[in-house]
Amino acid sequence: MIEALARVLGRLPVGWLQLRHNPGRLAAAIAGVAFGNILVLMQLGFLGALVGSIRLPYDMMDAEILVSASDANTLSDGSPLPRQRMYEALAVPGVRSAVPLHLGKLDWRQPDGTIRTLTVLGIDPAAHTLRSPEVDAALDRLTLADTAVIDRRTRNVPAVMLAAIDRGQPLVFEAKGRTLTVVATFTIGGGFSDDGFLVVSDQTFLKLFPQRAAGAPNHILVVLEPGADRRATLARLRAALPAYDTNARSKEEAIAKDQAFQTTQRPVGLVFGFGIVIGVLVGLVIVYQVLSSDVADHLREYATFKAMGFPQRFFLSVVFEEALILAVLGFLPGLLIALGLYALVAAMTGLPLAMTGARAVAVLLGTIVTCTLSGAIATRRLARANPADLF
Repeated sequence: MIEALARVLGRLPVGWLQLRHNPGRLAAAIAGVAFGNILVLMQLGFLGALVGSIRLPYDMMDAEILVSASDANTLSDGSPLPRQRMYEALAVPGVRSAVPLHLGKLDWRQPDGTIRTLTVLGIDPAAHTLRSPEVDAALDRLTLADTAVIDRRTRNVPAVMLAAIDRGQPLVFEAKGRTLTVVATFTIGGGFSDDGFLVVSDQTFLKLFPQRAAGAPNHILVVLEPGADRRATLARLRAALPAYDTNARSKEEAIAKDQAFQTTQRPVGLVFGFGIVIGVLVGLVIVYQVLSSDVADHLREYATFKAMGFPQRFFLSVVFEEALILAVLGFLPGLLIALGLYALVAAMTGLPLAMTGARAVAVLLGTIVTCTLSGAIATRRLARANPADLF
């Protein structure tokens, strides 16, 4: 280790020798940096899972353009649309199809008394609404009243129950005063506001939600003619549809707005953002305390070097060397522990929680910058000190 650092630095690795001189302090510093890394990586992971889970239902939609209410910020909020907007959209050149989509929330009480919250998607079985071969295969059965297809990734539903559905054994349960029969499964995945998804026909949807009207879907999914220019068609749709109650956006624009709103306006996104800031501050304070104590402990040695004519940049290089070593040694265990926690949380919650290379590199660089900043702050006393006053 000493020889390798000496070759890299071109001098004796004074910083590493000072850190190694006090193993207890070194271990505490590494643990502190690792803790800060774990905190930041977990908050970033949760934030990434939130963003990823928002995208999941959009990706399932067979649409290039989404027509929603003008007051809709996310997929599930906003006012219903007049069904007339669907026919007006169909009259726009470049539009091949436009189908309605109904959304609602349903609470499913389990035998143990716990409740699973499902987002219910009401679709027209005669139209192609979702990009799911499993839903397509069940469309004929969805025409039957009170028949449904459930998300196999629904959180905390026994796997044997879902496996039985796939083997052809329908699941029957009560919800909203009706008896639903689940005849098949498909895959989306739950998010932070629901445990999974349920697909039913538009007629079954209206029976589950009698306060909703057939002529008032939540969204209209628009597919363009082959070769049609999406930007031009989108402009024509916006011109044809009244802006006071309707907003036409590309699917990517709708996803981006939904993600931005939930990460900056909803409490869950703000909590994760503050968690990242707190993790950075924790790492900054811990490393500063370690480096500041190290500078204080070796102040006489530094004073001797200073009296011998060593410039300030030498002392900075020593402290920055310590900061870099702490950053790397603290990052590695932090990353390994975070990977284990990612796998555990993903298995328990079904959230799309996964470590990305870009996230790991960003946290490593941020750790190095934070530790370097702590080192720069810790050397302020030495920069102002007079060697004669330090003896």
